[in-house]
Amino acid sequence: MPEAPRLIFATRNAGKVAEFQDLLAGLAITLLSLREFAAIPEIPEDASTYRENALAKAEVVCRHLGLPALADDSGLEVDALAGSPGVRSARFAGEPADDQRNIAKLLAALRDVPATARTARFRCTIVVARPDGGVLTADGSCEGLIAPQPAGSGGFGYDPVFLVPALGRTFAELPLSQKHALSHRARACAVLRPRLERFLRGE
Repeated sequence: MPEAPRLIFATRNAGKVAEFQDLLAGLAITLLSLREFAAIPEIPEDASTYRENALAKAEVVCRHLGLPALADDSGLEVDALAGSPGVRSARFAGEPADDQRNIAKLLAALRDVPATARTARFRCTIVVARPDGGVLTADGSCEGLIAPQPAGSGGFGYDPVFLVPALGRTFAELPLSQKHALSHRARACAVLRPRLERFLRGE
């Protein structure tokens, strides 16, 4: 039986790695991450779109390792803040990236915004790059509200303040299986899954 193709996830974020391993479970691939390749340089995420950031990360890793690479870029878009923080979500409160400071800045900016006007969405773009120059892209989004204060201990990033109105709970309060049925990454992976194995085979 042929060995499953290796796919390098262009991240060192353990939370993201665990999430994608679950979302891509069952496919005939071996998902590795940058935690296993210390020599890869830091890749700037300074583009103006999620796709450009994800493509840059995937292409750099693919070029360095000579293997297919997957990268994602995602962000939180808050309507009352004109779509901010958007592509700057991870570093909303400045460098170095820090989830707690980002959440604190977000809640401070929304202090006087009523609950019904705190609409927001997570967006995600996934890009897979092959050494031969082939590129595969998938997008996903998830609508919600920004909670008045953090709740829950699961997830990462803005999960503790991203409220799913139909459930009355934040992403950080949901079991992983339930979050994966709703999240922006889950929806992007649902688009990616049927195409990924063939793409990695060069088809």
